[in-house]
Amino acid sequence: MRFEDRYFDDYEVGETRTTTGRTITEADIVTHAGQTGDFFPHHMDKEWAATQPFKKRIAHGTLAMSIAVGQTAGDINPQSMSYGYDRVRFIAPVFIDDTITVTAEITAKRDHAKRPDEAGYVDELVSVVNQDGQTVLVLTHIYLVNKRIAA
Repeated sequence: MRFEDRYFDDYEVGETRTTTGRTITEADIVTHAGQTGDFFPHHMDKEWAATQPFKKRIAHGTLAMSIAVGQTAGDINPQSMSYGYDRVRFIAPVFIDDTITVTAEITAKRDHAKRPDEAGYVDELVSVVNQDGQTVLVLTHIYLVNKRIAA
């Protein structure tokens, strides 16, 4: 991990980054179920899932989202923090042994309404694809980012 100060003006709309792949395991699903209490059969019951349209267990949407966002968090920026997520969509299921890759693109910047001289928001479109190139998840990650204070 690196520490890098990036201020609001350092972000450019259109800049993108792509992560390496991350394979979803059964252990991921079991751990996530234990952490969240979501033991629905869609995730945990192999025999039951075989009777359903997808024919196999699916990862929790929140698991896929957590891993995807985590994949984009390689650098620590002391000038920025996560403000939240908008327009989260679970487009296709993620299965055990699927490998997901994330592309993140800066799509918008705007001033903070109450502190426009001090901070702004940066929107990053997070797109997650599986090993077949199928989009499985999209969301907008909103960052609150400090501006450089003029001396």
